[in-house]
Amino acid sequence: MSSTKDARIVRTRQALRDALLSLIERKPLQDVTIREIAAEAGIHYATFFRHHETKEALLNDIAADQINQVVELMLPVVYGSDRHSVHVALCSYVDEHRSLWTILLTGGAAETLKSELIRLCKAPGEDRIPSDNEIPAELVVIGGVSVIVETLAWWLAQPKGSVSIETLARYLDRMIYSALESRSNL
Repeated sequence: MSSTKDARIVRTRQALRDALLSLIERKPLQDVTIREIAAEAGIHYATFFRHHETKEALLNDIAADQINQVVELMLPVVYGSDRHSVHVALCSYVDEHRSLWTILLTGGAAETLKSELIRLCKAPGEDRIPSDNEIPAELVVIGGVSVIVETLAWWLAQPKGSVSIETLARYLDRMIYSALESRSNL
């Protein structure tokens, strides 16, 4: 019985997430109501509140998952892997989830998102930064994450298609490479 209830909870939570994502594809978050989310998810209005207090709490739940996805995509940059391929993958991912990332990055959550990304990237990245570097590893991670987040926010504010994924990845390559070059010249 417990596993049936657990499965139902998982299905309901996923239905709520899918419903919110579907609705924000069609209209701005501020125009989406909890009744619409519940109807889109195929659940009763009161059931929504068993899982989340507000639609913003639901969005935060979705954002936490997105942050984990992006950290997985960003860590190879911190580790010094092929940056260009990583940037293309990251930009492609954000583009696939454009409505959500537009809300996250241009709707006032950018600083919170950036802080969480820095926190998650910092620990695994610090031991990969060369020890002869004059700039503290923590600052290198902060700078890299900031460049990526701010560049993505800028891109999402541009008309769709005006800057290609490939071009944006090149911008990120150049900005991060410039920072790394400057660091090594200190």
